[in-house]
Amino acid sequence: MTIVVPQLLIVDDELHVRESLSHWFAEDGYEVLTAESGKEALALLGRRSFDVVITDIKMPGMDGLELQRRILEVDPDLAIIVITAYASVSTAVQALKEGAYDYLAKPFDPEDLTRVVEKAYEKLRLRKENILLKERLAATGPKLVLGDNPKMQELMGLVESVATTETTVLIRGESGTGKELVARLIHSGSPRAFGPMVAVNCGALPEGILESELFGHEKGAFTGAAAMRKGKLELADGGTLFLDEIGELSAKVQVELLRVLEDKKVVRLGGSQEIKIDFRVICATNRDLEEAVREGSFREDLFYRINVFELRIPPLRERPGDILPIAEHYIRSFSTAMGRQVTGFSDKAESLLESYSWPGNVRELANAIERALVVCRGTTIEPEHLPISGHDRPQREPEDGDQLSLSAIEHRHIERVLESTEFNVSQSARILGIDRVTLYNKMRKYGIER
Repeated sequence: MTIVVPQLLIVDDELHVRESLSHWFAEDGYEVLTAESGKEALALLGRRSFDVVITDIKMPGMDGLELQRRILEVDPDLAIIVITAYASVSTAVQALKEGAYDYLAKPFDPEDLTRVVEKAYEKLRLRKENILLKERLAATGPKLVLGDNPKMQELMGLVESVATTETTVLIRGESGTGKELVARLIHSGSPRAFGPMVAVNCGALPEGILESELFGHEKGAFTGAAAMRKGKLELADGGTLFLDEIGELSAKVQVELLRVLEDKKVVRLGGSQEIKIDFRVICATNRDLEEAVREGSFREDLFYRINVFELRIPPLRERPGDILPIAEHYIRSFSTAMGRQVTGFSDKAESLLESYSWPGNVRELANAIERALVVCRGTTIEPEHLPISGHDRPQREPEDGDQLSLSAIEHRHIERVLESTEFNVSQSARILGIDRVTLYNKMRKYGIER
């Protein structure tokens, strides 16, 4: 069992105050660091995390109020306790208005300060625990919608086995199969379950923004960098880093990421200080990374670094027995959220769901059920409520009103795939088996807009 030691930072320009408070809290089991100025405190906060900061208000150079503002810009959840002389109580009240947890006026009884620090730490601990419990509850979702498919049962067995280790995992599967949910299951079953799980979609951001998002940046590192910001790698310290769509990384970011994964140290953009971090890595992709390695668009050494333990999620079309259990799960979920009384599907609607190929997988199925609940006026979903194209309905011959041109079928299918990926053009193009330029041309041709 891991023992969590509260991390405390004491900021005061008077040496005897720093030494006495440091000794006092160290005896109570805190890990304590001290700083004699706001500048030194910010430097420490840039290198490591703290739970509580105790700061004097009146200090040379940067005062306690300015220090508090700078800290809360970077970490709004950090508990800050200010200490001040009686004559400056009005300033302490201002600190409370700007986000301080509490204040004490000098001279104070160390026992009083201890009680305030304990309450601040307990509040922070409960907040973090609440967030993590919510994440773990959310992570149980896939277990509720699994059918009896042997491939999925085998997958869940592998998830349970690898979760208890520190092994790096690569999750592979088509878009919409639930790769992030599997990653959250692994995290929630791991020794790091009470640490953060930080997710990054590597395909959603341009290279420059993604670098800042991953590695963080120092103040002034680039235009608009008005304050220091920790990156996702630092925020994952003590927990799990989930890199979704890792196959979309540029060559430059691949090199930088490989270095971090090997050394477990990160340097923020515009900085020079190496910051030690400890996290587990889970990656996901819908790309053929082996082919990308052969083409030279993905580094071979990075591929072997992330592909230690591989999990493959089968597409929904390969497990038709899971379609109805998942659809029924979403009926219950969306009915509750919408305040509706829809209870199930007609026989024809069930046949239609099971006969459709679901190119967008579980995500597309969820979207279809949500839309069906919007248009359904009774308690049962019928075929006409489901946004599924006629060419995917082999159970019955199309009636006159169902006859569609090839162009109309293509229009419907492209629109449905785009909706299933939330209009991610790169993912949609891969699902459709065409390039992005062709997809953009077809979107213009059919007038498809988000």
